[in-house]
Parts: sequence; C-alpha cells; structure tokens
Amino acid sequence: MASGLESTDRDVLRRIHRIQAVTVCWMILEAGVSLWAAWRARSPALLAFGGDSAFELASAAVVFWRFRSNLADEDAERKAARIAGILLLALALFVVATSSVTLLGYSEPKLSYVGIAILVAAAVLMPWLAREKQRLSSVARSPALRADAAESMLCAYLSLIALLGLIAHAWFGVAWADPIAALVITPLIVWEAREAMRGKACGCC
Repeated sequence: MASGLESTDRDVLRRIHRIQAVTVCWMILEAGVSLWAAWRARSPALLAFGGDSAFELASAAVVFWRFRSNLADEDAERKAARIAGILLLALALFVVATSSVTLLGYSEPKLSYVGIAILVAAAVLMPWLAREKQRLSSVARSPALRADAAESMLCAYLSLIALLGLIAHAWFGVAWADPIAALVITPLIVWEAREAMRGKACGCC
C-alpha cells in the first residue's frame, strides 16, 4: 500500500512539474510579446495583461519550486501560498494604476494587431492550464497551486476583457473601453489573493 501511495505521489509530482513547465515557457513568451505590444500601442489593457503575464510567470516559478521534491511539505506550501497571494494583490494594484493613467488622460491607446493575436492565443490556452492546475490542486491539497490556477484563469479572463476593450476602441472609437476593461477584473483578483493567503486549496471550501 505504501509503495502504491508513493507511486501515486510521484505521478502527481510529474504532472505538476509538466504543467508548470508549460506555464513558465508560455508566460515568458506571452509577457514579452504583450508588454512590447503595450509599449508600442500605449494600451493600459495590454499593459495590465502583460503585467498579469509577468506575475503569472513568477507564480508558476514559485509553485514549481514548492513541488521540487515532494507533495507533503507544509512549510513550503505556506510560503508558496503566501507569495502567490501577494503576487495577486500586486497584480490588482498594477491593473488599477495602469488603467487610471489612461482614464485621467495621460495616454491614448492605439490599435495593436500583435496585441490582439497574443490575447486570442491566451484566451485559448490559459483556461486549459487553469483547469489542469485546479484538478491537481485538489489532489495535492495545495492552496499555492490553487492560487496559481486562479492566476491562469484570471489571465484568461483578462485576455478576453482586454480583447473586448481593444476591439471596442478600434471599431467604435470608445477610448475609455480599454482601461475600463482592465479594471473590471480587479475585484476577482483581490478575492483570489485573499483565498490564497487564507490557505484554501479547492474552490468548494
């Protein structure tokens, strides 16, 4: 029985390592492209999305570190969950700051086809990553992995919201749609940050 449990633990660890490795590779690409597009287009929604990508990269790296050796490491779990929650709060502040700059009239966003392309790609990939992490967080009973799953799902939500904002601005000339789109997601980010720091490992508890 013990060897069977150890084999199961090793399998879960391999799955976690694999999903986190995919996340890290994708987030490096996503963050680089979206931040470059945000700089070119002066788009707060793209900047918020690029910032989210950078935070998601950090969160994925933290969780990868958390599961570097075994599942049952309570001290590492607490540290990783706390860091993931702090990263989510930092993301919320970042989104508010970048969106406020545009709403106050300090910048005028431009259309970015590269930005739209990376948003579409993220909207397709991130929900799958989030679902895989949510399943694994329940198996491993890991608040840190659950918070990272929340980061991935928030990335998917933010990509859709940012995409709608960019399209509304490009097609209908609604300049405020871009920053407002970025602000819509902020309350959910704060809620998930609180859940992570409280140590909740599954969406049902």
